[in-house]
Amino acid sequence: MGLKKRSKVSAEFSMSSLTDIIFLLLIFFMLTSSLVSPNALNMEMPTEGKSNAVTSSKIDEVRIDNKSKMYFNGRRTNLKLLETQIGTQARKKGKGKYKFILSPGKRTPVEAVVGVMDIAMRHHTVPTLAPEK
Repeated sequence: MGLKKRSKVSAEFSMSSLTDIIFLLLIFFMLTSSLVSPNALNMEMPTEGKSNAVTSSKIDEVRIDNKSKMYFNGRRTNLKLLETQIGTQARKKGKGKYKFILSPGKRTPVEAVVGVMDIAMRHHTVPTLAPEK
């Protein structure tokens, strides 16, 4: 009888090497995610209660309307002038001691607010966000 023995091909493969790779990737991403610091804006939020503290000096205010027009203490300005004004005040007060109020309108474009925050960061100042009116 001429019966041929068929050799079956095994469709199995070892999963151990795949699990090793998955664990290495997991460790890699866990380590790299702990090294990445969030790039958040440094801003003080308004508090609920009213403060009874009396300040000896006037606090500057940067107001931005809905059309990205900027006002520094009620006077119309632009980003370049605002940079010099905030820079001058920050140098007078000292590094990290100058604070101002940032009050954007309800529909103010984010780009305008980020522009002012960028100026504040360059001059080591911390703006306080004014509550919406």
